[in-house]
Amino acid sequence: MIEVLLLAIALSMDALAVAIGLGARHRHITLPLAAKAAIYFGLFQAVMPLAGYLGGRSLLGWVAAYAPWAAFSMLAFIGGKMIYESFTEDAEADILQVTHRVMLVLAVATSIDAMAAGFALNLLDFDPFAACAIIGLTTAVCSAAGVYIGKRSGTWLESKAELFGGIVLIVIGLKILLA
Repeated sequence: MIEVLLLAIALSMDALAVAIGLGARHRHITLPLAAKAAIYFGLFQAVMPLAGYLGGRSLLGWVAAYAPWAAFSMLAFIGGKMIYESFTEDAEADILQVTHRVMLVLAVATSIDAMAAGFALNLLDFDPFAACAIIGLTTAVCSAAGVYIGKRSGTWLESKAELFGGIVLIVIGLKILLA
């Protein structure tokens, strides 16, 4: 259970970072923006790991002996990418209007990594559908909160959220590998 909660928190950090940036740049539309962020990011973060789990489930029989290494590699790569991105420019700086199309693109962009992380759900002793629901709900809450955090604090917390999420994903990968 603790691995699922840590995975949910780590996967939600990309969405949290984007939501903080959106909240900092669009301070006049906080409630509608928080609702959009929660719905879009939460839904995509719930669906994408499920797709990764189902895809990984069909492959698990073929790569069972290497599954811990595969899960570690994917989580370490995603975590490393998040850590790297925490030190680079933010992508949402140029977004002037937050339309449904923009939110859809941001939701897909922040949840692609969750599809790869969904493979790791095959190695956890937890109901994958419940895990995806927890991931989606955690992301929805973090995203809505991120808009308000961004409104109050500006953008300085964006990179810290991604850095934290990347570190947690690498730690989860190591735990799977060493278990």
